[in-house]
Amino acid sequence: MILKTKLAGQVYAFKSLTDVMAKANDEKSGDVLLDRAARTVTERTAAKVVLSRITLEDIYENPLLAPEKDEVSRVLKEDLGLGIYEHIKKWTVGELRNWLLSHETSGEDILRISRGIEAEAAAAVAKIMTAMDLVTAAAKISVPSTCATTIGLPGTLSYRNQPNHPSDDLEGIKASLAEGLSYGAGDAVFGVNPVEDTVENTLAILNLLWDFMQKFKVPTQNCVLAHVTTQMKAVEKGAYACCLFQSLAGTQLANDGFGVTASMLHEAYDCIHKLGQAPGPNLLYFETGQGSEQSIDADGGVDLMTLEARCYGLARIYKPFMLNNVSGFIGPETLYDGRQIIRATLEDHFMGKLLGIPMGMAPCYTNHTKINQDDQEIATMLAALAGANYYMGVPVGDDVMLAYQDTSYHDDATLRELLGRTPAPEFFEWMKKNELMDEKGRLTAKAGDASIFY
Repeated sequence: MILKTKLAGQVYAFKSLTDVMAKANDEKSGDVLLDRAARTVTERTAAKVVLSRITLEDIYENPLLAPEKDEVSRVLKEDLGLGIYEHIKKWTVGELRNWLLSHETSGEDILRISRGIEAEAAAAVAKIMTAMDLVTAAAKISVPSTCATTIGLPGTLSYRNQPNHPSDDLEGIKASLAEGLSYGAGDAVFGVNPVEDTVENTLAILNLLWDFMQKFKVPTQNCVLAHVTTQMKAVEKGAYACCLFQSLAGTQLANDGFGVTASMLHEAYDCIHKLGQAPGPNLLYFETGQGSEQSIDADGGVDLMTLEARCYGLARIYKPFMLNNVSGFIGPETLYDGRQIIRATLEDHFMGKLLGIPMGMAPCYTNHTKINQDDQEIATMLAALAGANYYMGVPVGDDVMLAYQDTSYHDDATLRELLGRTPAPEFFEWMKKNELMDEKGRLTAKAGDASIFY
């Protein structure tokens, strides 16, 4: 493995694969703060050149985090499709990029080799791609998934109805849920982030969502985004749930901080498979974001983008129904401004789809980040063009419980009209039956009136 090159009359030598991966990454404040980023544009370009010549076998033979010391590395190795990997291991990262972008390569072709691609290899190829490359390659790939209903089908665009409430007031949650539904948000999931992570509270919110779904015959699924162990206990006590949620990280140390292990996720799948209300087969919901490992000093010396790819490698073991990326949620210490968040959004969406994940996106931001609404909307539109399965639906784009900015019900409707997309099929029929959408998927004059559910 050659880790040096000559560029503009200067030799650039890198210490390791970890070093070249970090320096090939587009500028991110998290890498800069930890002194892992390239110091100059020329050094970054040199790192990309070196990385483009490294083979997939080089990446496989030189793990960034030793499997004997890191559970994530270990389960990623165990899950890799070695039969497929053997056919592509001599490809360089540059050759993989060219193959992904070739007119002759279809989305089906990409998914056929997906299980033979390591998470680190997915990160490597994304690092040498431009924004248009990332959109073009991702747009080829369709990864539908089924819980109670199916999302991610070609021609559709779905939304999570996110009726969070600052005190978990059930009537407040219900009012927000009704408003979002009247705008067409909710075909991905009715999903609430609880303030209070207790079994009793989780059970009450799950059953509220379920009762609403049953009363109005809404074809969707429900979830409360408490810790996965809390959700399992709630389901075991009789809560009605369709899927279980958990945040993931790309290192064992960071997952220890989240209080989650690989075996726990298997246990969660078994629990919801046996006691849940949806047929599946996709029954888990994950959330990830660039920089989560660095923010708790659990990155193992690896750059934030590569660790994010490892999250997707871990997630695919469990064949999730949904995975949504919230890279802008942490703050400027990981992604400093709008440009970095736009780039991270496109990287994350591409890497996830390349690894066979049904990707949803939350191009979000906190109010102390150097970003404006235009940046957020640009990221949202580009990821939609790239084929994201779903987005969030938040009242006026401002989550009053989590205190961050995300996509609003109005953004959701605009994206569907702009791209000619409709909701998931069963939900689309429900919207038309209730005269909230027309045959083209556009909202009617009746839309936005939450009182129809009272």
